[in-house]
Amino acid sequence: MDLRSGYPFWLIKNGLPFNYPKLEQSIQTEVAILGGGISGALVAYYLINAGIKCVVLDARSIGLGSTCASTSLLQYEIDTPLSKLKNLVGLKNAVRSYQLCADAISTIKMISKKLHYKEFQSTKSLYYAAHEKDISFLKEEFEIRKQNGFQVKFLTQAQLKKQFNIAAPCAILSQCAAKINAYSFTHTLHQESIKKGLQIFDRTPIKNIKHDETNVTLITENGNSVIADKLIYATGYETVKFIKKKIVELNSTYATISEQANGKTKFWRDDVLIWNTADPYLYMRTTDDQRILVGGRDEKFFNPVKRDKLIDKKKNQLIKDFKAVFPSIEFIPEFTWTGTFGATKDGLPFIGSYPPLPNSYFALGFGGNGITFSLIAAQIITDLITDKKNSDAEIFSFQRI
Repeated sequence: MDLRSGYPFWLIKNGLPFNYPKLEQSIQTEVAILGGGISGALVAYYLINAGIKCVVLDARSIGLGSTCASTSLLQYEIDTPLSKLKNLVGLKNAVRSYQLCADAISTIKMISKKLHYKEFQSTKSLYYAAHEKDISFLKEEFEIRKQNGFQVKFLTQAQLKKQFNIAAPCAILSQCAAKINAYSFTHTLHQESIKKGLQIFDRTPIKNIKHDETNVTLITENGNSVIADKLIYATGYETVKFIKKKIVELNSTYATISEQANGKTKFWRDDVLIWNTADPYLYMRTTDDQRILVGGRDEKFFNPVKRDKLIDKKKNQLIKDFKAVFPSIEFIPEFTWTGTFGATKDGLPFIGSYPPLPNSYFALGFGGNGITFSLIAAQIITDLITDKKNSDAEIFSFQRI
């Protein structure tokens, strides 16, 4: 599947920082991980550190799927608001899902520090009402978050204008959020894991997969085999072809990033992540090299050609959306791109085993929380493979549908 198009900023910024070989012989391993993007990288990192022999396989060069198109916002908020998620999965599971995402941000921060990764930045998240009709919803959302221990403040129209110079009815300010570069972080994780024995093969398409009761056999395009005790699917939205049930709706999101500003320029207070209650929602962040990234204007995914024809139109709409919020801030676009993402009915990922495919696990971080969901998937799958009980696995299992 063609997952992205245009000029993703992170790919232009970082290029191809490392070379990984093609698989040119048949091999055996304990665990094969299909997909070398951010999901596969986090799963491999956890498994290698747990002493599990792993091999990562990717049809593309590493990171050139959805990962390089990610806007790399780290939020504990899930696309489905907590006040609505509780009606879909129950209050306990809804709150726990939000807590796990918050914990994931802290864990990614810890990993970044351990690996001397410099592009992680803690910040806050500002969720503002796009319309007057959203005021009561935001008040309800604020109350349920506050009641369940999340660090939030409710900002009135006057407070929002004074503190952030945004003219909107109200907002929720959350203390827990961060920014990262998913593409470079993926390579950082892989390089660390290679030191501990991880094998990575990219540009190695798999043409056939056979599951049986004892192992999984993968046949590459050039006829080599990979025999693994367990297979982890971490191929994101391309994985839908392996699942009999319809578990996700595919959409395309668009993003544009500004030219680099003067090093002393301050765009807005605290460099908070900004998003709103519109459907689809508008989202904004800054980068460590003084740019503004704006995304949104999602469309249903039909085919790459139709998606890509909209890039220029969406760029102009996103700039207009940004100027409506910050009319005094200059925005000169430099790079624009689009990427495919998926939305589940409850906004939660699918993580764990899928009975029709023996000896397999899935790390499917669908939605706007793909990176934090991937961290959660890495923890859960590592526990499952090492026979440790994980009380959170059921929340994200295929059995919930």
